[in-house]
Amino acid sequence: MANVADLLSVEPSLRLDRAAMRQTLAFAFAAGTQADTFDRHLAAMRLPPSTWDAAQFSRDLFLADFVDRCLPIKALGRTYEGNAVYLARVIASPPRDESNVEMRRAIFRELLENKKFRTDLEEVYASICDLRAQISASRFVSPYLRRLEILRNIHAAFAVLAKSFEGAQSELSRVRTLGADVVEGAAYKRLDALLDHDAHLSTLDVRVRVGADGEVRTFQIVTVRENRANPFYSSAVGRFLSRLFLAFRGYRMSGGEVAERLFDDVFTSLEEYTMALFQLLADVEFYLGVLGLHDMAAAKGLAMCFPVEPSGNASVAIKRLFNPLLLDGKISPVPCDLNSDKSGSVIFVTGPNSGGKTRLLQAIAFAQMLSQVGALVPAEKAALSPVSGLFVSLVEEARSDQPEGQLGMELIRIRKMFEQLDVNSLVLLDELCSGTNPSEGEEIARLVISLLPELGAKVFVTTHLLSFASRLSTEASQAGLEFLQVELDSLDRPTYGFLPGVAKTSLAHKTAARLGVTREELSEIIARKRRRKS
Repeated sequence: MANVADLLSVEPSLRLDRAAMRQTLAFAFAAGTQADTFDRHLAAMRLPPSTWDAAQFSRDLFLADFVDRCLPIKALGRTYEGNAVYLARVIASPPRDESNVEMRRAIFRELLENKKFRTDLEEVYASICDLRAQISASRFVSPYLRRLEILRNIHAAFAVLAKSFEGAQSELSRVRTLGADVVEGAAYKRLDALLDHDAHLSTLDVRVRVGADGEVRTFQIVTVRENRANPFYSSAVGRFLSRLFLAFRGYRMSGGEVAERLFDDVFTSLEEYTMALFQLLADVEFYLGVLGLHDMAAAKGLAMCFPVEPSGNASVAIKRLFNPLLLDGKISPVPCDLNSDKSGSVIFVTGPNSGGKTRLLQAIAFAQMLSQVGALVPAEKAALSPVSGLFVSLVEEARSDQPEGQLGMELIRIRKMFEQLDVNSLVLLDELCSGTNPSEGEEIARLVISLLPELGAKVFVTTHLLSFASRLSTEASQAGLEFLQVELDSLDRPTYGFLPGVAKTSLAHKTAARLGVTREELSEIIARKRRRKS
């Protein structure tokens, strides 16, 4: 196929398993199938090559939750259930070739700048969804009518494509080109004739007499004009001779069977193009999902942007960064600014619990991921350098089957990180060396932060070892370090912003008071229990 309307790759291709999809389409057209059968084919589609490995971050970032909660698929006022597996794969697989990223950004820009194009995209998506629903349905009044409706849906879908994205400068134009190529082709013209034959078999002229009371007295057919211009037309004599010829050859076929053969023939001629429709369906969900995230952010008064390359000495410069996982809550996420110098390869983040440190790491990860996948970034402005991979590790809860104690599990986590990291990766570590005593933790942390820069990694790490972080900030030998602390208001409450420097206290006593873990409150609980017992 010359054009498959590939919206993810500069070099377009049909990324489906052709043989498997062709078989599924044939079975579905004959008798129907489960809708998730198509979803499985789409979920497994090939993507442009990527250096990222989703296994290194998807669990800790709650990637499945992000897709489910933050990338709503909406079209023409209706919410659809998207292919979550495929969408997660696309989001977690930034293409290695930068031209694919630029292509996707160009598509997003046109969709954001031209409301008509977004409507066109939604109409394209809705029309293919209608086709998928129809071809998946197994129960229908009759097999004949079911197949006829499937063919009508195919006819309508390509007609929608052919009229979409007029004047588009981005690869959205591929959608229109695919539709036009099919509509102008012989297979579609044959489908058009078949549907016209069904809808316009003949024209009747009738004469009706109506009485004074409004009742029909007589109904008389004056003339019958058959639609002889249709290529599927056959006269009564022709139909009789065709059956006679088939009978001599040993075939016994009813008129319905002949129609079924025609349906199969027309469908098969459009099978390859129908596969392209299903691929387009999945690709469009990526764009609708990100646009849905943009709409959610706007509803909370938050901006999203396309990133640019950092200038000067900056390696990361983000204004009003927010965590998209917080968008569907009742309270709007609090954005923050983040700036990092190129000389700072390791950034320590300190501050009280519930101050937003872990949420900051997640926000940084999503910003980097969405940036490199060609989508909008959850920030008002962002300057980000591409990285070869992402590694995210949050503190793991203890498990009954874990092979080591907390220290051993922390060391396993560090070993795993160095084994999986590639040069020029982004590393996000939550509570480094939290599973051991401070002196041992400091020694291990020093080892980690001294070696990670040798991989050219950009590292953000949170730690509760405040005295250790404070000492590091004063050591001249640790020139490659930067330090951020949770910003507090005048009442020592986190603002969820971040400032340069190291936190002086974790405010554990305030957290304990907020959660009711003070001597007075615990003593009161004990006293109540004693009173009840006595």
